[in-house]
Amino acid sequence: MYFESGWALPTGCTLEAQLILAQLSVFPIGEGTSLSRFVKAGIKVIKASGYTYEIGGMSTTIEVPDLDALFSLVKKVHQAHLDEGGRRISIDLKVDDRRDKDATIGSKRNAVK
Repeated sequence: MYFESGWALPTGCTLEAQLILAQLSVFPIGEGTSLSRFVKAGIKVIKASGYTYEIGGMSTTIEVPDLDALFSLVKKVHQAHLDEGGRRISIDLKVDDRRDKDATIGSKRNAVK
């Protein structure tokens, strides 16, 4: 698709809002060896957000519309860990803000099948 300015959408892109994919791992430090109550609290927040997500063995992948939404969600997950009694919280965040084509959790998984 070409615009009056001569600018064209890259192949595979649409005018629909593109998603940002994020890999998030939030965990407390110094709270023992079983951290499941903290993880469950974080997943509850992510589930309530309504965003598409997939839980992995070491992190959770989330599809969000923009960075503001992502950082707001990360702050809420962080707060959930504090509410569970965490005193030192570690956050690992990896962001894939791809602009050259539409990407989702499913499309990334299908690309390697």
